[in-house]
Amino acid sequence: MNTTTLKSDIHKLIDQIDNEQLLLEFYNEMKSLIQKNCVSAWDTLTDKQKKEILLSWEESEDEVNLVENDEVLRKYKDML
Repeated sequence: MNTTTLKSDIHKLIDQIDNEQLLLEFYNEMKSLIQKNCVSAWDTLTDKQKKEILLSWEESEDEVNLVENDEVLRKYKDML
């Protein structure tokens, strides 16, 4: 089943519900599921990972610590 068909079928199911309480429960459940899926990548990191990123950011403020893009691409070309 593709996304368009699935969305259409969900709308059809909702259209069949006349019970306001049931609609409200469905709405709240869907809203909760959507919010859980909208977690940012930052929120999934451990404290150690966050500290490493913040340290890297601070270090990048000093141009001495920067590496040319071409150099990075050469070094990691096998991984790309």
